[in-house]
Amino acid sequence: QVQLVESGGGLVQPGGSLRLSCAASGIIFRFAVTTWYRQGPGKQRELAAGITSGGSTTYADSVKGRFTISRDNAKNTVYLQMNNLKPEDTAVYYCNVKVVDINYWGQGTQVTVSS
Repeated sequence: QVQLVESGGGLVQPGGSLRLSCAASGIIFRFAVTTWYRQGPGKQRELAAGITSGGSTTYADSVKGRFTISRDNAKNTVYLQMNNLKPEDTAVYYCNVKVVDINYWGQGTQVTVSS
């Protein structure tokens, strides 16, 4: 059974930092494409950052230069380091892991940026 467990969300002031983690089990993680999506209040879910099994990364224009996605295949974990957070980054962040065209989703973790 595949499980994705996210952690690291919370309340932070503008300009602050958070690191999200997504630990996977029940999956051959090293072959997976891993992506962080987010859904803000009243908005559609959107891609924030992604990283392939080979380490290629992609970012939404709105987070480039502030967010960094990385993965540790030995720990079956993908991370999202978020710096210089802005109120518009407030959203539920979801981890997505895709293997052989099958998508798995985490439960989501809330990130709130507010003073």
